[in-house]
Amino acid sequence: MPRFYFDTREGSKFIPDDEGLEFPNLDAAEREAAEAAAEIGRDRLPSGDTRDVTVEVRNEHGQRVLTVRVSIEIDRVAPPPVAPGGLT
Repeated sequence: MPRFYFDTREGSKFIPDDEGLEFPNLDAAEREAAEAAAEIGRDRLPSGDTRDVTVEVRNEHGQRVLTVRVSIEIDRVAPPPVAPGGLT
């Protein structure tokens, strides 16, 4: 069974995967990468620790075969709108 490596980038922080995991094919590795990126994003993005999470998947030859990216963008209206009746 092929081995895939899931390197993670959280903002400027890079975490290489030196062990990898075995999956029957690239589709299964892609699902794992998407789930991992979503989980990291769910935990870190709303707290403002980072705005982008990327999982780069390498095959057993060290070649990048896919990238999954999760990001969040927040646009605040400035100045904040005034509520009806002048209440903020």
